[in-house]
Amino acid sequence: MRRRACALALLMIAAPGAAQEAGSAPAALLRALDKVSGETVDLAVDVGATERFGRIEVTLADCRFPADDPTSDAFARLTVRDVTQDRIAFDGWMIASSPALSALDHSRYDVWVIRCISI
Repeated sequence: MRRRACALALLMIAAPGAAQEAGSAPAALLRALDKVSGETVDLAVDVGATERFGRIEVTLADCRFPADDPTSDAFARLTVRDVTQDRIAFDGWMIASSPALSALDHSRYDVWVIRCISI
């Protein structure tokens, strides 16, 4: 159900009246928060790469943006793995303008998308 709602939201946000073309970026800027220590860090993650923050590993599969306005929004396909529990904590699309729509549900960490990085 959550994936269906996220996919529907992607369609409504990306194309309110008509379909818009999306561009793909080679990297994304993510922000991670350790809710226990209060530490935040910005992670520049390349597509296909994995970055570690505390006990989680974040893998970026894709970062897309509206082709006609690259600075307006970002849609990132992420997998977040809790290393200590050896489980996937999140696997799906996150939207920069609506982080609560499809969010990481972890007791200690938060991760959200800031923007795509076009080099």
